[in-house]
Amino acid sequence: MASSDSTEVKEDVLVKEGTSIKDYSSSEEFGGIEARRILEKKLLWKIDLRMGILVVIYILNYVDRNNVAAARLRGFETDLHLQGQEFPTLLSILYVGYIIMQVPSNMLLNWLAKPSLYLPACVIVWGMISILTGIAKDFVGALLTRFFLGFIEAAFFPGALFLISKWYTRKELGLRYAILFSGNIMSSAFGGLMAAGILNGMEGKLGQAAWRWLCFIEGSLTIFVAICAVFILPDFPATTPWLSPLERKLAQLRLDEDTGEEYEEHIQESHTQWTGFIEAVTDWKVWWLAFAMLSQVVGLSFGAYFPTLAATLGFKSTTVTLLLTAPPWVFATLIAFLNARHADVTGERFWHIAVPTLVGILGDIISLCTMNTAARYIALFLSAQSIAGSVVLYTWFSNSFSRRPAKRAVGLALSNAWSQLGNVAGSYVWSISWGPTYRNSYGICISMAGLLIIMCFIFRQHLIHLNRKLDRVEETTGRRIGFRYVY
Repeated sequence: MASSDSTEVKEDVLVKEGTSIKDYSSSEEFGGIEARRILEKKLLWKIDLRMGILVVIYILNYVDRNNVAAARLRGFETDLHLQGQEFPTLLSILYVGYIIMQVPSNMLLNWLAKPSLYLPACVIVWGMISILTGIAKDFVGALLTRFFLGFIEAAFFPGALFLISKWYTRKELGLRYAILFSGNIMSSAFGGLMAAGILNGMEGKLGQAAWRWLCFIEGSLTIFVAICAVFILPDFPATTPWLSPLERKLAQLRLDEDTGEEYEEHIQESHTQWTGFIEAVTDWKVWWLAFAMLSQVVGLSFGAYFPTLAATLGFKSTTVTLLLTAPPWVFATLIAFLNARHADVTGERFWHIAVPTLVGILGDIISLCTMNTAARYIALFLSAQSIAGSVVLYTWFSNSFSRRPAKRAVGLALSNAWSQLGNVAGSYVWSISWGPTYRNSYGICISMAGLLIIMCFIFRQHLIHLNRKLDRVEETTGRRIGFRYVY
């Protein structure tokens, strides 16, 4: 381990203190310190507004992905003649394609440097596939559409994380990731409300079952938003045409100053993508956090079955059951924002992951111990808010690795792809044979949440150790490195 630590610290020193690094102290080219501050505020406001469409797309991403959970309440399994483990298989097969495509997609995105075209194009295709789910006649047809839906959806989330990390500093990332994650969280609320309206009002229209209309309407909405995104999303700082030359320079300079690295243009040597891939897959920290994320995903696997868990409250109306799924996720969104913002302000990461996770464990324990309606509904709130820790975990990942675009693109995609194995496993955690109490399911989630906390604590201690080594390098060399890991 000692040699590994030395390599990591040496890399930090070389990257942060290379002789080619510019002097960032001057703001004269922007008209002085105050003029730069005003320009930077204007730049951030402009980028924030345009990045907002990522939230809308992320809502639709999860709505399209999880619509079968709502459809299950209105004849989906009966119409497709599903038996045994076929429904969980439809959930898990999506993540097979999702896992396969994430790393190649992010490498392609970094090489193309045109996220404003690449990401919306992928969204349009998955919207079309979502519509095709509505015409499936049997298990095989639904299986194929679900596989290819995951294959195409794989481009969005790691691509969005990478795009955001190309524009914001470490102190700004947490809040922006929280805003993006609000799309994930709110999709559970918004998706339930939308599904309730469609499933309640479209049954039998034009001779089609309501669940088929759910796929048609949600897929069409996705395509419309994707077309709008082509004209809204930014590209990378060096390639965004609607910024002024001064704004593009400031956007790049901000990231240089944040990490002490010279910003790397998107036009690089042909071997750079492969070099970034090798650097990412040989960095044990990438794999450690990938396994931590996998644990977290299994612990949060109840999200895909939230309508089913709400149904255990005992209300006979499908509409009421779906409406009850919304408030816990609205609460979770609020907690995620507050938690991420506080993590940004304090610069702390571990406890902002551990505390929401511990509260989620409390909710799981309550659900495991009782079938009381009020207690189980309160437990759904506590369990749902644990996703707030997930926001900070992704921020921590981005904070802990080099800003070299190729490595970061692969690292983000690789860790997220690996974590999705948790969704494959999670699809079978909530077997209907374990209902309505789902004690075994909650026990698995509690165990995986505990493992997440342990892994994050070990990672925290390692970063503290690396920071102490950087302190000693400064003392012995007399050079100021500046950079420190956040934990």
